[in-house]
Amino acid sequence: MSQAVVSENSVSSLTGLLMPLADRVLLLPNVAVAELIPYRAPQVSEGMPDWFLGQIAWRDLRLPLLSFEAASGGEAQVGAGARVAVINALGGRPAVKFIALLVQGIPRSIKFGPELARANVPLAPLELDAVSLGDAVLKVPDLIGLEQKLADAGLI
Repeated sequence: MSQAVVSENSVSSLTGLLMPLADRVLLLPNVAVAELIPYRAPQVSEGMPDWFLGQIAWRDLRLPLLSFEAASGGEAQVGAGARVAVINALGGRPAVKFIALLVQGIPRSIKFGPELARANVPLAPLELDAVSLGDAVLKVPDLIGLEQKLADAGLI
């Protein structure tokens, strides 16, 4: 049997998560999210940037809780349905395995393939791309850039 044969069961779609924020919806690969936890008030320190909401406890770790909206030029908002997505850190820093991201509501899992069309819309800082899904525009976040923003601010 040849190894070059491609079966109909080959990967033709990916599973992603629609992460609702206050002012946009992010599209993340399923594997980027370690866990979704209930919102809890973070431990806040004075003099921090508005996008850094504080530290939260998760398992035996203290994680930085971030507002993607504020980090990309908007405002941090904690709504009634706020939750925290624990994101796997991708920047390769040995001391940083996870970061916490404030989300508004419960993320939804979707399967998508090559039919997902790029959206021709302006991108905010820390947005890599945008795609259309029906009438919705989904933003692809720069998670490595978000982690770098933490490092640049001396918070990790």
